[in-house]
Amino acid sequence: MTISSDAQDEHNSAQDAEQDERQDSQPADSSDSDAYQGDPLEQCLIFLARHLEMPVSDSAIRAGRVGLDGTLNPKSFIETAERHGLVAALGEYSLDQLPNSLLPAVALLRGNRAVVITQKLPDGGLAVYDPALGDTTVEYAQAAFAQDYLGHIIAVRAKHRPAATQSGPALSQGHWFWSALSSNRWIYAQVIMAAALTNFLGLSTSLFIMVVYDRVLPNEAIESLIALTIGVSVALLFDFLVKTLRSVFIDRAGQQADLRMGRRIFDHVLNLQMSAKRGSAGGFANTLREFETLREFFASASLVAIVDLPFIFLFIWVIYLIGGPLAIVPLVAVPLVLLVGVAVQPFLRRLSNTAFEEGRNKQGVLVEAISGLETIKASGAAPLIRERWEESVRQQSDIGRRGRAIQQFALNATAFTQQAAQICIVVYGVFLVGDGVISMGAMIACVILTGRTLGPLAQLAQTMTRINQARTSFRAIDQLMAMPSERPEGRRYLSRPALEGKLALQDVSFRYPDQTVEALADINITIQPGEKVALLGRVGSGKSTLARLLLGIYPPERGAVLVDDTDIRQLDPADLRASIGSVLQESWLFSGTVRQNIAIGGNHPTDKDILEAAKLAGAHDFIARHPHGYDMVVGERGKGFPAASVS
Repeated sequence: MTISSDAQDEHNSAQDAEQDERQDSQPADSSDSDAYQGDPLEQCLIFLARHLEMPVSDSAIRAGRVGLDGTLNPKSFIETAERHGLVAALGEYSLDQLPNSLLPAVALLRGNRAVVITQKLPDGGLAVYDPALGDTTVEYAQAAFAQDYLGHIIAVRAKHRPAATQSGPALSQGHWFWSALSSNRWIYAQVIMAAALTNFLGLSTSLFIMVVYDRVLPNEAIESLIALTIGVSVALLFDFLVKTLRSVFIDRAGQQADLRMGRRIFDHVLNLQMSAKRGSAGGFANTLREFETLREFFASASLVAIVDLPFIFLFIWVIYLIGGPLAIVPLVAVPLVLLVGVAVQPFLRRLSNTAFEEGRNKQGVLVEAISGLETIKASGAAPLIRERWEESVRQQSDIGRRGRAIQQFALNATAFTQQAAQICIVVYGVFLVGDGVISMGAMIACVILTGRTLGPLAQLAQTMTRINQARTSFRAIDQLMAMPSERPEGRRYLSRPALEGKLALQDVSFRYPDQTVEALADINITIQPGEKVALLGRVGSGKSTLARLLLGIYPPERGAVLVDDTDIRQLDPADLRASIGSVLQESWLFSGTVRQNIAIGGNHPTDKDILEAAKLAGAHDFIARHPHGYDMVVGERGKGFPAASVS
């Protein structure tokens, strides 16, 4: 069961409006719910997942949420449920009409509350799980429950789908790209229908001119001219409106696909196995930037040009109907233009692939230079970095110049063919008019229609260049999406929200990607709960590597890492990392406030929680002395953070 985003927005708006109305008319009567500070929809999802024998922890849910303080709404509830192997749908039901077949289901209540109706009781009451009242199920009289009920429920069921394999993800959500386009297939169908309508309306101008030359001028039929003018004006106005709607359809489809693909790609990046990451950070970022190229193609005029191509044959057919033998001219011109466009494609495709690689190298040099700017200044490495940058710019500029030259040649050849075709129409048409085969108006109409026929082909070279760029971008991102993830679709982990803390490494060996020397070899360690162990060693001995293995950031090459006698590869990564406090060798602060950086990883932390964490870390003293305190803004990687003020 699914529901469109528009329908969800309507339900959310209805929920908010009804909630405001009830809050204005009735005071909240549940002190327990006022005291409850958690996320009710999150707790309802945990309860339902456990009920459906697909348990999920709050840590796993928070790992996929947006923002530090974000709570679930009906739309994000459905997305989160689907991410964890469930299927959900939002619907509107009165309590009397609510069938038992939909239960258990989440009921939305006023005051931003949510509960789970587990069953309807024989006496007319309801068995309800309320997060504000703990894990027990309580009974409500239907009349009392109806006072807070907003009329909307979210039905949740387990999703039956094939398990993920090592060769690729499960088919539950489909391909990251094609499924996003398929979800907007009706919009693209509307675009095609709009294109057909605009192309039919485009015939009105040439037919109008033909009739004026052949009928109105010889007979001086002014009344007919007025009627024809009104008719063609209406057609042109309608054509304008349809083209505007077509543009809106394309933008809307592009936006929806953008949101869906963008979220899915970034989620995959965040869940990417570190052992699969290759190359520089800049090159990796450049690959992600290719998503912009892909998105622009499906939200630009290039898509319209492709949609208009099949209607070339419509115009040639109309030219044949009104001009007879004149149709031979566009029939020859069109294949010539297509031949030129096809002939340059191998060159453009090769240059597009090379441009992508050079762009990745250039981005890698740029990001490396910006990240290590202080080191470059201190060590005098500017000449080396400058040489790499200039070489990257030179290579990319040369490739761009060759690509533009080929594209311009194709554009010029198309323009030449278009002009030559119109001239041929006129020359050939003069003889046909002289022989009485066609009229003067038909010849002029054919000239106009020939221009309209070759119009979509005028930008063929540019469109084909965009197609090559989009194809290169698609392949790059598709390779990224094929990289192994920590959360492959269809994979079910053991839900362990609380761990006792026994750690064990059994014959663990590990080497970093693209390295020949093992960082760890045949390590055997057992740490009991509550035991304090310090690992000492020289730089490069593997202390940080060991911490990364315990956190599941890297999988061992051989052996097993166990937590509470369970291989960590069976545990949800979010549960594992929520139970292990870690400070890596390279601490990293994100741009934002000090409060936001301390709150990272917390479950809706309060100011009290943030203060306690800062005091435990010894940071409260100098943060409290700063004028902005915990609202102090720090830059990327902690730039501007007054760490030096620590005494």
